[in-house]
Amino acid sequence: MEHSFLDPAFHIPWSELGPASVEPSIDQAIEEASSAIDRITGQDPGALTFENTFLALEAAAEPLSLAWNKVQHLDSVCNSPALREAMNRVLPRVTAFQTQIPLNDELWSVLKAFAESPAAKSLDPVATRFVEETVREFRQNGAGLPPEQKDRVRAIEAELAAKTQKYSENVLDATNAWELVLDDEPRLAGLPEAARQAALESARRAAGADPSQTRWRFTLHAPSYLPVLQFAEDEALRSQVWSALSRIGRDDPYDNTALLKEILVLRREKSGILGKPHFADLVLESRMAKTGGQALEFVEDLHRRIRGRFQTEIAELEAFRAEQTGQAPGPLEPWDIAYWSEKLRQQRHAFSDEDLRPWFPLDRVLDGMFDIAQTVFGIGIRERPTYFRGPELEADSVPDDAVEVWSPEVRFYDVRDGGGEHLGSFYTDWHPRESKRSGAWMNTLLTGLPPASSPGGVREPHLGLMCGNLTPPLEDRPALLSHREVETVFHEFGHLLHHLLGEVPIKALNGIHVVWDFVELPSQIMENFCWERVSLDHFARHHLDGSPIPEDLFQKMRDARNFQSAILTMRQLSFAKMDLELHMRSAELEKTGIEAFVDAILKDYLIPTRTRRPANTHSFLHLFGSSTGYAAGYYSYKWAEVLDADAFTRFQAEGILHPAVGREFREKILSQGNARDPAELFRDFMGRDPSLDALLVRCGLAEAA
Repeated sequence: MEHSFLDPAFHIPWSELGPASVEPSIDQAIEEASSAIDRITGQDPGALTFENTFLALEAAAEPLSLAWNKVQHLDSVCNSPALREAMNRVLPRVTAFQTQIPLNDELWSVLKAFAESPAAKSLDPVATRFVEETVREFRQNGAGLPPEQKDRVRAIEAELAAKTQKYSENVLDATNAWELVLDDEPRLAGLPEAARQAALESARRAAGADPSQTRWRFTLHAPSYLPVLQFAEDEALRSQVWSALSRIGRDDPYDNTALLKEILVLRREKSGILGKPHFADLVLESRMAKTGGQALEFVEDLHRRIRGRFQTEIAELEAFRAEQTGQAPGPLEPWDIAYWSEKLRQQRHAFSDEDLRPWFPLDRVLDGMFDIAQTVFGIGIRERPTYFRGPELEADSVPDDAVEVWSPEVRFYDVRDGGGEHLGSFYTDWHPRESKRSGAWMNTLLTGLPPASSPGGVREPHLGLMCGNLTPPLEDRPALLSHREVETVFHEFGHLLHHLLGEVPIKALNGIHVVWDFVELPSQIMENFCWERVSLDHFARHHLDGSPIPEDLFQKMRDARNFQSAILTMRQLSFAKMDLELHMRSAELEKTGIEAFVDAILKDYLIPTRTRRPANTHSFLHLFGSSTGYAAGYYSYKWAEVLDADAFTRFQAEGILHPAVGREFREKILSQGNARDPAELFRDFMGRDPSLDALLVRCGLAEAA
């Protein structure tokens, strides 16, 4: 189908979304949206209403959003040369159109005229917020600028879109370009059996592998390299993997050095045109932190509070390594940190994350997580049969109610309210593929409407997805996750619930469309259910006999929770500080260079090492993989962690799985999206402003009052 990406079907026909359909679909969407905007601007100024201005603009952009979301999603999970080429052809057009909207003088005049009219003053609170948010976004993106400056903003946005897309492609290609194949089994000493088996199967699947030879293949996908850094006794092996990991985006033909500098320069120039001293102030104007300075103060305040504990933990690690090796105490090599930290944890707590894997089979984790959501939030989740339209598909083998998916391992679920009403549905795609980008994420595909706001008074369900790169299953056993991977699943599910349980009558204000230092609250609060006995028993069951985690192992897990808590917290703070400083002081980079600049600002945030650790600036997709993304906003993870630690104290006080607390969280946070100021939503749920104390207590970095 020529315009298949514009198909509004709830059950998406993925096999029809080929590279050849990208360009005609996007061009058609842009043409339709342009015509709709022309109708808005061509109206009689005396007949302006909320419906024919602001709501009409939202509707005008919807077909393009629908199509572009699908294109970007397939680029993330099924990347191919043909799709990449098609996407890069239309990317300048999409960027130009999206950039043009707030720079359209006629459209801005119409919107401003209605926003300042008496009719706007009588709108309900949600509509009023939508007007205010839209006007703010227009101003923030250049509405009212003189023509020459508007032209430059357009050009900057086009350049940023192209350069950040190329940055992302380089990271993916560099990650996939490296592999290490071993045939010397003694070099695997210390690796958990699951990691060995996964490496063995990876070698067997690799193109050109000789099935008669026993080899082990390692890659730069997290489930492959993390066990090596944490457990491999062969220091040379750890060094080899770490070195490859640290070079992602730094070597030809995938070198991001020039792109990184150009992205920062363009962001700084855009900020200056829009009247801000730097990109951080531009981005954070509408977020809870308000300015880059306040966000940086938040990061540095946390740094000051835990600096002493951080230094103590470093000294303990160096002393332990010296004691075990007979060497003099001193800085470790960067490839030794995870290895000796794991050794110290095992000695101190007689516990390793690997001990828990048998209790975390992925299917059981998902079933238990859904059970918790049903109990706490009053919803039901049911898996639907799926099919992948590949060459081996037999048409008569597809069940009537089956849903098509983009890969054979993708699954599909329906979400219903307690009364059976269809609230939404979602896809899951959990394991690595070379055509799939790294990391874990949640995304939206369709945003629905509550019954009172939809045509015909029937609810329009939401549609979303969760993706990850978790430990895959082996031939003889299911996918057994680490506890950290379980937290990742719960984290992404929190984002998904924020989308699926939205009850906002305006789509642009629904679910995750909130400020980014609040968006992580629903995701991070879900991680807490991975640490409580009553919730763990819903999903932590041994893959062989279904038994729960033994009490002594559970206690070891809890006792080890805050092992090196200051080191882990400081790692997150280092990313946040680097992000903010790069975007607040990018002009200085022309004199110092990025490497020297980052080394200086992070001197007190990093564990000292014998070999210098290059910063992850060249592979940091959160910051440089899209025009804005988490740029100047990485602090949001810690900011939201303050909110989630504080908010979860209500569950701890009133009942971890208490339906009344869960229902209140759903009604006051999850369902509200961006319909109200996030600070108001938090106060509505907690009855007060957030406190930093709960996070420090949870991390073991402060005593409970």
